[in-house]
Amino acid sequence: MEKTRHRQSQAPQMEGAMARWYARQRGSAPQVAAVRRQATQLTGGLPDGAAVLEVAPGPGYLAVEMARLGFAVTGLDMSRTFVEIATEKARRTGVHADFLWGDAADLPLDADSFELVVCQAAFKNFGRPVGALDQMHRVLRTGGTAVIHDMNRDASRADIDREIKGMGLSGPNSLVTRMALTALRRRAYSGAGFERLAAESAFRTCDVHTDGILLEVRLTKRDGA
Repeated sequence: MEKTRHRQSQAPQMEGAMARWYARQRGSAPQVAAVRRQATQLTGGLPDGAAVLEVAPGPGYLAVEMARLGFAVTGLDMSRTFVEIATEKARRTGVHADFLWGDAADLPLDADSFELVVCQAAFKNFGRPVGALDQMHRVLRTGGTAVIHDMNRDASRADIDREIKGMGLSGPNSLVTRMALTALRRRAYSGAGFERLAAESAFRTCDVHTDGILLEVRLTKRDGA
């Protein structure tokens, strides 16, 4: 049975050499192209210059692409190495994005500050998932949306194989990635599991879509919430 409010522990943070290895694996041409498409899709309909928060941006590929589109992007991560990598990536790309160190369940950010909050491939690792959702709700402006993309607990082995095939990785890195995704699936949420989680949070409700390995959750801050 999936636990919702608390987990036994948060997954260890990637630091140092492991974080830098992960950043390199995420930088293949097919993945970068997919991130650029995703940045456009996620920010579609936002006003020019809208404030966007990415929680757990990792090496910062998505955050930098959203900043490239002209949005005011902030990223917050528990890994100090990822904060350094993402800051350097933004500098090299020539865009402005602020990357901060912090806890998703205790965001050091003002309330009602963002039109969009994004969290990619990290939510399953949070030790206080309801706290993280409550913090996303707090920093969103009324009418703003949080979009969470993560691994689907109900993904099959074939779904995982298809995902890895599309990453454009070398043979050894494909094997390591397959092992990692198989292990991570045990921590992931199903669609029904996330609906229960959202019901415990300040959002109360969410819209969930699953497609193979992907779990997409959209949560909106309503009037009066």
